[in-house]
Amino acid sequence: MTGKQKKALKRNIIGYSFILPNFIGYFIFIFVPVILTFVLCVMKWDGSSAPLEFVGLQNFAKLFRDSGFRISVKNTLYYAVFTVPLTMVASLLIAVLLNSKIRGIVVYRTAFFFPYVASLVAVGAVWNMLFQPEFGPINEFLKFIGVANPPKWCASTDWAMTVIIIVSVWKYMGYYMVVYLAALQGISQDLYEAASIDGATGFKKFRYITIPMLTPTTFFVIIMMTIQCFKVFDLIYVMTGGGPGRSTNVLVNHIYNAAFVDFKFGYASASALVLFAIVLVVTVIQFRGEKKFTDYV
Repeated sequence: MTGKQKKALKRNIIGYSFILPNFIGYFIFIFVPVILTFVLCVMKWDGSSAPLEFVGLQNFAKLFRDSGFRISVKNTLYYAVFTVPLTMVASLLIAVLLNSKIRGIVVYRTAFFFPYVASLVAVGAVWNMLFQPEFGPINEFLKFIGVANPPKWCASTDWAMTVIIIVSVWKYMGYYMVVYLAALQGISQDLYEAASIDGATGFKKFRYITIPMLTPTTFFVIIMMTIQCFKVFDLIYVMTGGGPGRSTNVLVNHIYNAAFVDFKFGYASASALVLFAIVLVVTVIQFRGEKKFTDYV
């Protein structure tokens, strides 16, 4: 090798050495588990030293007969149907308000974004205390204004998922507010000035300029929020653990319990693949519907 080739090789080795830890982490924590999921979905294994037993599609057959799985799918869909639009609308309205020139705008933007970077365990613990049925501030306030029997919130099968949705919207709207804010600042002011000359009101500017110009951003938010909702686990695990009963037991909770509580790794792997298929189908449908959504707006 010539001296020039040696120097080039040395530069390449140094460069690859910087990204090697990332590749190792990806291989160990993502690639290997994905391959094992495909292998274990047709196996019966309890995670011990016992040999793997090939069972074919029995795990999938058991999965679709399991009422717990059907309940977890229903809960996940319910959570997504309400969380996605509420978060999207809240983040868009806040972004529009914070895009105006008002005093202390940086403080307001920071305040709305802070919940997203806050520790999720701390967030769950604080909201659990706020929604505490007996002595929580929220129920104390409801009693103060005359509500005789305020909800039990996280201890109630009727209200637990509502609490999760409220906390989710509060926590994640700050991130998507920043996304919308960046998109809003990319819209040319000439469009608004031309609309003002034509006599357009603020609402018409919002309806016929802001919303259409934000269509790509809205599509991105819908895709990311939907995937995030189907993967929700940590907030529910901290606040309700999937209860009371199975009222907040979503798909990832179901997979976690099957694998690390019941030690049914084959069944859990089959559940994980079904979750992957659901997210893939939803994403494909949303991508195919992007053009129609754009034309409608």
